[in-house]
Amino acid sequence: MDVGFERAGIEVVWANEIDKDACATYKENHPGILHKGDIKLSMDELGKLSDIDIVFGGPPCQGFSVAGKMDPGDERSTLLWTFLDVVEVVKPRGFVCENVKALGRLKKWRHVRQDFIDRAEQMGYGCSFVILNSCDFGVPQKRERVFFIGVKGKKISQDILLSRIETKKRPPKSVRETIRHLGVAGAESNKNTCNAKITMAAKPVLRKSPYAGMMFNGLGRPLELDGYSATLPASMGGNKTPIIDEGLLHGDANEDWIVKYHKHLWGGGDPLPFSSAPSRLRRLTLDEAALIQTFPQAYKFCGSKSSIYRQIGNAVPCDLAEVIARVALEEIDGDPKPTIKSNAAVQLNLFELLT
Repeated sequence: MDVGFERAGIEVVWANEIDKDACATYKENHPGILHKGDIKLSMDELGKLSDIDIVFGGPPCQGFSVAGKMDPGDERSTLLWTFLDVVEVVKPRGFVCENVKALGRLKKWRHVRQDFIDRAEQMGYGCSFVILNSCDFGVPQKRERVFFIGVKGKKISQDILLSRIETKKRPPKSVRETIRHLGVAGAESNKNTCNAKITMAAKPVLRKSPYAGMMFNGLGRPLELDGYSATLPASMGGNKTPIIDEGLLHGDANEDWIVKYHKHLWGGGDPLPFSSAPSRLRRLTLDEAALIQTFPQAYKFCGSKSSIYRQIGNAVPCDLAEVIARVALEEIDGDPKPTIKSNAAVQLNLFELLT
């Protein structure tokens, strides 16, 4: 989120993270402003900040995500309320809180949404939320997230938010356009490869699209090079890492092997043997995953490969973050074209609590 908010003109003056590798990555790219550790232990320090325009962050979502146990009692999920504790202490002009789509859409979490909005209003902030898909804003990836936007002393209209957002939509690049310039996997400019083997499913699960279903073992599905990616999960690094057809991307292949195999199975053909995946298929590299999340190519990541895949998968796409930052600033400044160079912010990553 920091990259996108900085692109929108925000100066981040205080940031928090607790995960060791994420802290190292943050310090490498945003020196001098990180406060490492449990955010709950920094409330006194946060209370000393003044003239802050916006607090933004993405509290952990495991308790609300359909990919998790959906347990609102998960200790990490309580950081949704800690986020509002920070807003109450810092007293910014506004805030942006990001989370998984399920929190904004499922009936099961309706009371959580309403409790969040009610508490924000009790603190003097008008608050509403929008669910956005990153592929509507130039990101080569389908990734839906909910954003709660609050502004001090102002009623927030969801319709106005959506109308502001509508003007910022643009078509995404394709996966091919996004990553091809890096070169083949293993090249100097694309050397951070994933070594997880690709094996064929003995009992494939087919969907209408060749790029859905489960034709391979694991949850890593093939990416359509001339379309956009499915959501990149934080669990990448093994057989949940998406699959790329190197022959179509950089070789002389003139047909899509994935489409051909899907057609074979759809027509009743037998699955291929376990270890017979063609060598032209390989896993998405770290560098490619970062570009699909719209990180700058020069952005530096720290930690093991599995840790970096997790950091990339946990991120809000930078281009999507920029859009929501601009929308929030327009609401805060009350101007469709706000002056944003002087805005200062507190950023809260809040990846996870120490166990």
